[in-house]
This record gives sequence, C-alpha cells and structure tokens, in this order.
Amino acid sequence: MLARGTLTALLCLLASPRLVRAQATLQTPATDDPECVGNECPADRRPSASMANPALGKGGNQTVSAPPPLETLPDNGEQERDAESARHPNRGFPLMRNAIPETRPNEFQEFVAGSVGRKLPIYGYNLFDGVPTTFAPDDRIPVTDDYRIGSGDEILIRAWGQIDLDGKLVVDRGGEVFLPKVGTLSVAGLKYQQLPEYFRTAIGRVFRNFDLTVSLGQLRSIQVLVVGQARRPGTYTVSSLSTLVNALFASGGPSGSGSMRRIQLKRNNRVVTEFDFYDLLLKGDKSKDARLLPGDVIYIPPTGPSIAIAGSVNVPAIYELREEMSLGSAIEMAGGLTTTADGQKAVVERIENHDIRRVEEFPLDGQGLQRAVKDGDVVRIFSLSPRFQNAVTLRGNVAHPGRLEWHSGMRLKDVIPNQDALVTRDYWRATNLVADADARGGTGTTKEYGRVIGSVANPGDRDSSQFERQAGSAKAATERTTSELRNQITRNAPEINWDYAVIQRLNPQDLTTRLIPFDLGKLVLQGDQQNNLALEPGDVIVVFSQNDLAIPLDKQSKFVRLEGEFQTAGVYQAEAGETLRHLVERVGGFTPSAYLYGAEFTRESVRINQQKGLDQLIVRLEEDISRNALAPSGVSPDEVADNRAKLEAQQRLVEKLGEVRATGRVVLDLRANSTGVGDLPEIALEDGDRFVVPYRPSTVEMLGAVYNKNSFLYQRQERVDDYLKRAGGPTRDADTGRMFVIRADGSVLSKQSVNGLWNGGFASLRLMPGDAIVVPERLSHGSFLRGLRDWSQVFAQFALGAAAVRVIQ
Repeated sequence: MLARGTLTALLCLLASPRLVRAQATLQTPATDDPECVGNECPADRRPSASMANPALGKGGNQTVSAPPPLETLPDNGEQERDAESARHPNRGFPLMRNAIPETRPNEFQEFVAGSVGRKLPIYGYNLFDGVPTTFAPDDRIPVTDDYRIGSGDEILIRAWGQIDLDGKLVVDRGGEVFLPKVGTLSVAGLKYQQLPEYFRTAIGRVFRNFDLTVSLGQLRSIQVLVVGQARRPGTYTVSSLSTLVNALFASGGPSGSGSMRRIQLKRNNRVVTEFDFYDLLLKGDKSKDARLLPGDVIYIPPTGPSIAIAGSVNVPAIYELREEMSLGSAIEMAGGLTTTADGQKAVVERIENHDIRRVEEFPLDGQGLQRAVKDGDVVRIFSLSPRFQNAVTLRGNVAHPGRLEWHSGMRLKDVIPNQDALVTRDYWRATNLVADADARGGTGTTKEYGRVIGSVANPGDRDSSQFERQAGSAKAATERTTSELRNQITRNAPEINWDYAVIQRLNPQDLTTRLIPFDLGKLVLQGDQQNNLALEPGDVIVVFSQNDLAIPLDKQSKFVRLEGEFQTAGVYQAEAGETLRHLVERVGGFTPSAYLYGAEFTRESVRINQQKGLDQLIVRLEEDISRNALAPSGVSPDEVADNRAKLEAQQRLVEKLGEVRATGRVVLDLRANSTGVGDLPEIALEDGDRFVVPYRPSTVEMLGAVYNKNSFLYQRQERVDDYLKRAGGPTRDADTGRMFVIRADGSVLSKQSVNGLWNGGFASLRLMPGDAIVVPERLSHGSFLRGLRDWSQVFAQFALGAAAVRVIQ
C-alpha cells in the first residue's frame, strides 16, 4: 500500500502528459499563414496566454493544458517566476495550485461519523483537493512515439547537405503541411515515429545527399466533455497528449457522490475504457488509461456500494466496492492492520435490508477473513490493550524504573536485590556533573542538581519552590559557576524512605486496588524474609523518598551550616533530636571574637512562610492603589495633578517593596551580653538550617530620611538622639513619629513601643553594635497604604533587616 503523500506525488506525475520539447525556431513559413509566405515569421508565434492558459471556472467551456511532472517545475519563489516571464514573455505560467472548496460530507460519511465518532475521508478523494489551475508551457516534455499527428500540430524539421532547411510547419485543417521546393504533404494520422522516414522519402524525390531530423513543437488542443458526478462538469480544452486521468484532474475529479471505480471514457457512443482509480492507487496500474481524442465524453457515474474501515488500520477511510469482497481483502485494501492493532477480532456494524442495524464480530482468523463484507458495513478494528500479561512494574526512587518479567515464585528480593537498585540515575548525573566541573578548572557555567545544603534564598528570585527538594527528582537546577559547585556540599538525590514501601495490586474479582505495605529497610538492609513478599503478575512496586512522604523529624537527615566565629565552622549532619546548643558544643563552641547578640539563624521553612505573607501584603497594597485610582481625584487641575503624583509615588513604593525578599531569619532573643554556648536556646534543628555568628562590629547604621545616611562608630554612651544629630537630623519628609530601630539580633523597636517609659523614651534608647536606626518617609494621609503606616510592624513581622530598607529607598 503506497503512502498517502507518495500517492499524491504519483498522481500529479501521472496527470502530466508527455508534451513535446521545442527544438528549433521558425525559418520557413506555415502553409496557412499568408503573412509568412516568402518572409521570416516571428521567432516564437504562439496563441495568447488567455487562450492557452485560462483559469478553470465552474464548468462550461474551459481551456486547459495538462501540466508536466512536478519535478520539472520547482517553485522557487515569485521573484524567479517573474524573471522567467520577463526572459520568455510568450511562455505559459508556472505551475500553481488552488485548493478546491471541500465538498460537503455525503450521507454515508455522516452516518459513519455518528458511529465511529469522527469523520472518515473517502479513499482517494484527497488527490483532487489541490489540482493545478494554471499550467506550464507544453514545450518541455518529450512526445511519445505513438502520438498521431493532427490539425494544429507544429512539426520542426532540420535538413542539411544538398538542402539547407530549418522549418517550422503547422498542420492545417486538411491535415497537410507545405514544404518549400517539395510541395504539400499529407501528415494527418501519421505516428510521430513515422515522420522522419516520411519526410526523408518526400524530400528524396527532389534532393539527394542530405540528412534531417524531425521533432514536434507546439501541439494541438482538443475538446472533451466531462459529465456525471464530477466536481466541475463541463467542456474542457486540453492538450492532444492528455489522457483520461489528465482530464479528471483538470475537472477536479469525482464529487462526493461520484464513483472512483467505474469512470467511463466514451467515444462515438461506445465505451472505450472503464477506469478504476483503485487499480492506480493500490497497484500502480494505469493500463486502463487512454489517450483522449476530440469529442470524447468522460462519464463519472454515482458511487457504488461502500464500506467504512475505521480503527487500527493503516488507511482508515470509506471504500467503494466494485464487486463482492471478503473481510481480509477489505483490510488489505485499507493498508493492513497497524502494529498496535488487536488481531483477534473485528466488529462489523451491518445494515440488513435497509431496515435494521446489527453488530457482528468477525474473528480475524482464516475463516473470519473469508467472510464477505456488504454495502453499508462499518468495520472497526480495535487497538491492543495496554495490559502486560507477565510483568511487574517497579517505579519511584529506584535505579531502573520500568517493567520486569514475572515468573513463578518471584519475590521482592528478585526486583530489589540490594542498595544499588535504589540509587537513582539523577544521583549519578549530579555527581558526574560536579566532577566534570572540577575537571574544567572552574571555568564556564553549568547546572547544579539537587539542593545546596544550608544555602540562603537568592535575593533576585521570588520563586521559593526552587529551594524545596522536589519529589522523585534531583533536578531542581539553578545556574551556578563551576567554581561555586566545586565547594558546595549538595544532596544529589532525595534520600530513601526506608520505613515504608508498597505493592499496589488489582483484585481481579471485584477490580478493587489493594495496597500491601512492607518495610524496605528490613528487606534490603537486614534481609528479613517476612518482608520478602511474593509477587503476582500486574503488581506495581513503589519505593518512596523522604521527599515523597514526610517522615518524623528524628529520622530525617539534617545538614546544618555553621559559619563565622566558630572554632570549626562548616557543614554538619545533625544527630537525631539534636538542638542548636548541642551542635555548637559538639563542634567546639565559639571563638573569643564571636558577637553572639548579632548572630543570624535562618530556616528555609520560615523563609517560605515569610515570603508568602510578604507577597500577600503586596497584593493588598496593589488593590488599595487600584481603588484609589478609581476614586474621584479632585475638582481643580492642581488637585488632579497632585493626586496623580501621589498615585505614581505609591506605585513606585509598592514596586520597590516587591523587590524585597524574606530571609527566613528567626530571632533567638539573646541578651546583649551573651557570650557562651549556654546562652543559646534549645531549638530543634531542621535540614537546611544556617547559623552565622559575626565578629563584634564597631558601627551603628543610620538609614532613611536623614541628611547623612551612613555608618557611625559605636559609642557606648550615645543614644538614638545622638546618632540622629550626627546624621544631620531628619529631613522635611521624615515621619519622626514612626522611627524604629532594627536590633543586631533581628528584633525591631519602634518609637511608639518605647514612648512614655521612665528612661526618657525612644530618643534615650541605648543602642548596641550592629543596630540600625531607620527614619521612614511620611506617607500620604487617607485610606491608602494603611497597612504600611507602621513600618516597624512590617519589618518585625517579616524579619526584614537593614538590607530591605536600602532596597525600598
């Protein structure tokens, strides 16, 4: 069975008659052109393009010429076509295609669509969906030897020797040509292969010692009539080399109700040939095609008995029956069964006596394939079931997920024999990638697989999900340089959940799913036979990682990063139930320079929650801005301009706030004079915790609406008011009533929270090294940004530090 695209190209090729190639220019006059007698005619006089190449209309008198094979006329673009037309103004136009409007589905197509759920095409009709509408000149294809000469043909003759002749002779209506010094010669009815000898004999009566060649130039046109169930019936003027197939393509082929198998060519009231397009499409047999003569009639009868073949066949379509056909022959006509077809049976929906419909099952064995199909049958071939008869499936956190052959007595140990069967491919990919980065010497960039232990959030990335280990995969990748990769401690793959794995089994009796859990650790690590369960065909074994199912905190592997003023800073694995104080004691404690009050403890789970809250705050602020923008903006132009400026300032403020990222910092509530490990809280550790202890700083930072935003040397006796004076005092836009201090330990003290105290209030507040004083700018009054009126509350709620103040500014 030829593929659809191959058939299309083949039919376009077959639709092209073999037309003669022009071989000479005119030197002798045509016998029926008095203007050329005794003179040289124009080099290439031909009928006008309007006569040779009209557009195909809706029927009636239509003049067409059959196209050459597609490969002779490549479509190299409109510019090349224009250039070709300029060089040869009298030539025909390049091959163009115009899609014929799609015919409406016939009644049987709609009937089949209602049965199979989709529209099936009529086999072979797609070949006529884009027939040529403008044809190429007929001077490019050689003529066949059996072509018969007729009125209107051009004969090109060259002779040399005793006679010098280069002539272009046109056969007149009487079937004759005139040859100077030789006379009138009757050539009508001669075959092309007879012409050289015929002219040699005629000229030899007058001249001796010469040689000659004879070929054909422009060929005559003939008229044929296309009637019946054609897409565009009518009279067509075609090339004399055209055949029945050429004319069918010119007329658009059969209509939706026309036959593809009983197309008749009639001449003088008798059938010359009956053409079956299926012979051409299925076998490449064109023997029933015939050359057209003037006055021929092509008759396309209504379609005959039809069947539909749907489902898992190579060419599902509606097929016309020419004679009684077996089911096997019908499936072969449809290209045979597909690779995934169910070869056990076919379901046939049949119409009996134009009265009732029945469904029959035909086994696809020798006897079933011999059963006959009838007019109106809908044959359905189903695809194979995806079920595996003798397989078990292993999936999840394993080295080789997939199906394995089941055998009698098969147990879990046969599927998971050791620990190597649980090391995923992603682990080795990540390991090899880091090794390759190290081999390159730290140049270039690569991707990091897995999670960097204890890493903090990327300030430029709002998506917190990239810092969460993804279930079943270690490919949560971010771009990092190879030099960074070389020094990172990463978990290249999620760790195994040793406590729980499960067998998923389908109960064939009631089709319910049963879960059979087992202890993976006892099975693999201890070889416990009680957990070495027997397997059945169709079982699915699922192995989970610690990311897939949350396990108790004590059983989790926890990597904690200790940085700064530690005796042995580094990344450590926390023991089960270990606290921050115990871990610091285990690694040797702090150095003498440690500033414990300024220590920063960050946790990934806290950061995620803080970022969610911050994002929600930004959404609420944006909604406030939208409502204020819709509210009346004032009466006078000055008020309108002032309100517009306020809105723009508010939008800029929210945009800057959107650039702030939560850090995940947890305030440890340490005393200012804390120095020892015993001052640390007994906080349970989580995977990814990070504890940074800086050395004692010597500055206090001044931020916000002051004249000199800077860092000032810490003086024990100085208070907030002293640092404010050293910074030049607040500006005119400062909101001095809402000043606040960000302590080195991450806590926040606002002016409102300390006003009225016996020690002099906020101005007399004693500071510590590493503290930051923030003087916010005054916000507009009214309903806008009420949630931001107290900046200290925002910074305290989301544990934002001085860096966030710089971003907002």
